[in-house]
Amino acid sequence: MLWVQSLGGDEFVVILSELGSLEIDAAHGAETACSKILLTLSHPYQFEDLEYKITASVGVTMFCGNATGMDDLMKQADLAMYRSKAAGRNAAQFFDPVMELTVRERAALEVDLRRAVEVNEFVLYYQAQHKGENQLLGVEALIRWQHPQRGLVPPDQFIALCEDIGLINKLGNWVLYTACSQLARWAERPEMCHLTIAVNVSARQFHHVSFVDEVLGFIKQTGADPRKLKLELTESILVTDIDNVIAKMSTLKSRGICFSLDDFGTGFSSLSYLRRSPLDQLKIDKSFVRDVLTDHNDAIIAKAIVNLADSLGLNVIAEGVETVGQRDFLARVGCHYYQGYLFGRPLPLDSFESYVAGLDSLVTS
Repeated sequence: MLWVQSLGGDEFVVILSELGSLEIDAAHGAETACSKILLTLSHPYQFEDLEYKITASVGVTMFCGNATGMDDLMKQADLAMYRSKAAGRNAAQFFDPVMELTVRERAALEVDLRRAVEVNEFVLYYQAQHKGENQLLGVEALIRWQHPQRGLVPPDQFIALCEDIGLINKLGNWVLYTACSQLARWAERPEMCHLTIAVNVSARQFHHVSFVDEVLGFIKQTGADPRKLKLELTESILVTDIDNVIAKMSTLKSRGICFSLDDFGTGFSSLSYLRRSPLDQLKIDKSFVRDVLTDHNDAIIAKAIVNLADSLGLNVIAEGVETVGQRDFLARVGCHYYQGYLFGRPLPLDSFESYVAGLDSLVTS
């Protein structure tokens, strides 16, 4: 038996009963009903002179008797529906207790993250960027979250959430200011003054209306040399409102700031934006470097990126270089700038400065 009721707007609740005494049979019956609903709703319909098509996202939860209250059942079905939307829409997803646990953990993480931004629980780590075998040119600044209970949290566990809840601009500005402050301090130390710092910039942060003013303001406040600051952009930044993107990059570049295109080849690679954008460097993604000695396709891609960069007058750096063999291959195809565990892991400030002090020699470019 089937009951249908509107919840308002474009949401409806469907209750199916008498699907069987075994959970597997009931689930199969619910899945069959979902398929029929999706198929029926997908049929085009005529409205005046136009033909329309719609799709639906369905969330399913199973119940037996009164073991679970109606409010909880609705929450479960709602969670499953949003999971269906996230999976691409026009599909059905079943509620899973693991899903509910994930949602609760995300909510707790969000609370912690908002507090962390307010009280500044973050720290920058620095990973060396080398030319050749032993010429240290600079670092990439990598954020870490020093959580009081969780310990050191890597960025892949909180950056996406920062973007979702609108904290990425505030956090990104903290990284930029901290990096500029560090550049100013290193400028006073002979063994450190030549180092550049590369900072990752998210698309949302870059597209913020005040981004250029904020970057220039941090440089002025700290006294950092803008020529030592490198902003690493992702390809997604360059495919939206390209004219405005180029204008922002050009303004910053005119002040001495340089730009690196991060993870090149993994996204929306386009020769058009490469030709138009005032970039200085392409960065070969570690996914290509990892198997460059064993995967013919990765080797070809790495070599093609080097050749492309050379033809456009751009520098090229490879990330994720972990072995001498990888470095030697990259050198043979014309890439002489490296970042990866072969040259050092990301280190906290004190450890990185000790690492620099322990190098036999520092050669500036």
